[in-house]
Formats: sequence, C-alpha cells, structure tokens
Amino acid sequence: MNSIAKIHHPSGAPRAVLELDVNNHAGVMSHIVGLFSRRAYNVEAILCMPVDAGRTSRIWLAVDEDARLEQMIRQLEKLEDVLAVYRHGPDHEVFERVGEFFSNRSQ
Repeated sequence: MNSIAKIHHPSGAPRAVLELDVNNHAGVMSHIVGLFSRRAYNVEAILCMPVDAGRTSRIWLAVDEDARLEQMIRQLEKLEDVLAVYRHGPDHEVFERVGEFFSNRSQ
C-alpha cells in the first residue's frame, strides 16, 4: 500500500480526505493552509486542480481524523472563497491514483 492516503501517522490516527470547491484566485490556498497552520493541524497531502474553465479549483487535503476535524470543517466553510467542503474516508481514489503515479515514476 503505497498510497498517500493509506500512510498512517506515527500516532496511528486514522486519515480523512477533505475535498474543497473554491474560487480560483491568488491567495486562496494560502488562506486554507493558514487556517490549518494557525491551529497546528497537520496536512499530510495537498492536491489542487482548476475546474470550470479555471473559475474555480478543487482542493483535496489528506488530514488526520481527530476530534478537531469537525471544527476545522466548520472553519473552512466560513472562508469566503470556499464554496463547498466534502469529507471522505481514507480510501478516496484521488490519493490512491496520485500514489500510484508517484510509485510508478520511481521504478
């Protein structure tokens, strides 16, 4: 299992994948990761791609699933440029596919 989403944190904490639809302009990613940073909440992996002809972006975050996650989601939903937040389990296919890509490149 070489997927980013399945790598377990040394603490053994389970993972969650957050999928965010956001407005696509300078500074949005900084606001999102700043929210996590200010609360000392680690983000294990980030993937971001423009969608909707570049007007919006989709961001996936692999994070630890702990007691603070619900509060983090509520805080994300309050950010002006965040249009939607979806919570997925650790087996979400986006990080599975990215993990396969990186493991295949190293061979």
